[in-house]
Amino acid sequence: MRKTLTAAILATTLITLAACGGGSDSDTAEGHNDADVTFAQEMIPHHQQAIDMAKAAETRAESQEVKDLAADIEAAQDPEIETMTGWLESWGEDVPDEGMSNMDHGDMSSDEMTGMMSEEDMTTLENATGAEFDQMFLTMMIEHHEGAIEMAKTEQADGESADAKALADDIETAQTEEIKTMQELLKS
Repeated sequence: MRKTLTAAILATTLITLAACGGGSDSDTAEGHNDADVTFAQEMIPHHQQAIDMAKAAETRAESQEVKDLAADIEAAQDPEIETMTGWLESWGEDVPDEGMSNMDHGDMSSDEMTGMMSEEDMTTLENATGAEFDQMFLTMMIEHHEGAIEMAKTEQADGESADAKALADDIETAQTEEIKTMQELLKS
C-alpha cells in the first residue's frame, strides 16, 4: 500500500511538473537568437526617443495634424516597448533603461541605433515652437522612422523569434505609412 501511494504521489508530481514547466521553458528560453535580442534592446530606446519627440509636439506644435500624428506615434510605440521589454525579461536579457533615449549616440557605429537624434538635436527640437517645431519634428521623425525601418528589416532577415519578426513587420508597415503622411505634411 505504501509503495503504491508513494508511486502515485511521484507520478502525480512528475505529471504536474511536466505540465507546468514544459511549455514555459520552450516559450521563453527558446525560439529566439542574438538578432532578436539586439532588435529589442535597440528598438526600446529608439521608440522611447520617438515618444519623447511626440510628447514635445503636444505643447510645441502649431499644426493639429502634427499633434495628431505625434499622438498616434506615442499610442503605437508605448505598447511595443512593453512587449519588447517582456520578451527581454523572459529571455533573461538586459532591458535598456528609459534614460538611454536621451543619450548622445554620436560615438556609436553607423549601423547601431540608426536614425537616433543626438542630444543636441533633441534640445533644438524641444526649444522650437509653432511652424518651426512642425518642420523640425516632421523632418527629424522621418529620419527616425527610416532608422526604425532599417532595424526592422534586419530583424526580419536575421531574427528567429516569430513574434519579434511579426512586430518588425508591423513597425515597417506602420512607419512607412507615417513617413508618407509626414512627407505630405511637409509639402503643405
